[in-house]
Amino acid sequence: MTKLGRLYSLFDSVELPEDLPYTQCSSWELQFLYLVGRHHLTGQGQIVELGSGGGGSTYALALGLSESPVFDTRKGRLHAYDFFRVGKGTFASEKFFDSGHKPADDNSFLDDFKRRLGPFLPFVEIHAGDLWQTSDPEDTTPVEFLHIDIAKTARVFRCVSERFLSRMRPGSVVLHQDFAGPRLPWLHHSTGALLPYIEIAGPPIRSTLAFEVTKPIPADVLKRITEDDYTVDEKLALISAVQEKIDRDHTGGIPFKSVL
Repeated sequence: MTKLGRLYSLFDSVELPEDLPYTQCSSWELQFLYLVGRHHLTGQGQIVELGSGGGGSTYALALGLSESPVFDTRKGRLHAYDFFRVGKGTFASEKFFDSGHKPADDNSFLDDFKRRLGPFLPFVEIHAGDLWQTSDPEDTTPVEFLHIDIAKTARVFRCVSERFLSRMRPGSVVLHQDFAGPRLPWLHHSTGALLPYIEIAGPPIRSTLAFEVTKPIPADVLKRITEDDYTVDEKLALISAVQEKIDRDHTGGIPFKSVL
């Protein structure tokens, strides 16, 4: 079992605030984000959330980091990426606004996000806009933690792979929040391609699959993932390989084999 897998035994110990910002993540996923921040991350590499939405998941992770005995909130950073607006080309909900609906003259909920993350803003670095524009193609800094809740299209996933997955190192942690989505096959076959270099932490946490990188990922593997350089038959075989590793989520509610 990886160190990450040991966090499953701590679910019952987590009591998150009742007034967490609105989020589309389940309470189980929020608890796991807290546990990862509190007990696992160090800040030795970049801590990245792709798809921060209304701030609920960011808050849970930031709360864990703020209570960590090793993460230095004066020097470490939690990088939060999102459009931070509703409308065409986004998958955001109007519930991300404090009022519960979009104002007539503005489609951005960035100010609402900042208000909700107030206590943690000193160590939360916000990247607002299209991921292709707000991420740095020249940044090669190792990523310690990557929470992916943004890869709703193949176009965005290419950016995720090219600019973030490529910076994973042994010990890096990835959380795929949309892994229960049958319409996002790039999440599934890319994970299949990574299986020789990762260890899945345990059963999925509701719709989230968590894994830890255990071996250096060859550049040619990352290149094929980024360029979607697999035939349909190869993709099906990779997805089948993932099906052999997981079944139902840890609550017994989501049958991942049939979903995939």
